[in-house]
Amino acid sequence: MEAHTAGLQRLLVLAFCVAGIWSAYIYQGVLQETLSTKRFGPNGERFEHLAFLNLAQNVVCLIWSYIMIKMFSSGSNGGAPWWSYWSAGITNTIGPAMGIEALKYPKTSAWGIMLGMNLWGTIYNMIYMFGWPHGSGFESVQFCKQYPEVAWDIFLYFCCGAVGQNFIFLTISRFGSLANTTITTTRKFVSIVVSSLLSGNPLSTKQWGCVFMVFSGLSYQIYLKWQKLYRLQKKRKTT
Repeated sequence: MEAHTAGLQRLLVLAFCVAGIWSAYIYQGVLQETLSTKRFGPNGERFEHLAFLNLAQNVVCLIWSYIMIKMFSSGSNGGAPWWSYWSAGITNTIGPAMGIEALKYPKTSAWGIMLGMNLWGTIYNMIYMFGWPHGSGFESVQFCKQYPEVAWDIFLYFCCGAVGQNFIFLTISRFGSLANTTITTTRKFVSIVVSSLLSGNPLSTKQWGCVFMVFSGLSYQIYLKWQKLYRLQKKRKTT
């Protein structure tokens, strides 16, 4: 009975994580498209500094995770030290995949991972955008000053990112990186469909074919990883 209750609770937490990741990042995708296509001011200028969104999200998530750790974590929990996330931070900053190297510390909390990743993401993005006199960060700030209405869309964007990251790192810390990969990959496909429908720019048959091939390949890779994990777990039970 206790095992059944524990299994049900685990399933409910997983469903909660799926709902959180999907809702936060699908809406964030809609906001990103809005920011990239919306016209501002009488001259109809576009906000072309989308890399600035990554920096804003890093800063907000860094502050949020620090507050959560201070509020709910007591003392040292055996997690990864902040400096150990530097290489994972590079992966997260320059590519779409989440760096999960810090998971080698089994007691690392979701907020601990979030703090380390966003700390290094903030450092890298600050250097990239403000490291020289004509960096794109200065242009982004100037655009926001000139058209304050863009700040609201950016605010909603990084709020979605903060919520989504909470669920992503909760999923990784509770269920592992493979479960997170499965959830986020399916979410990306749904994001494409939702974005296409809301923007009024339907994908062509050729584009749908490309989307299908990409996600079929990713889905097959995920399937092979689940099969490998299942065989490893079965082998452990027999030994």
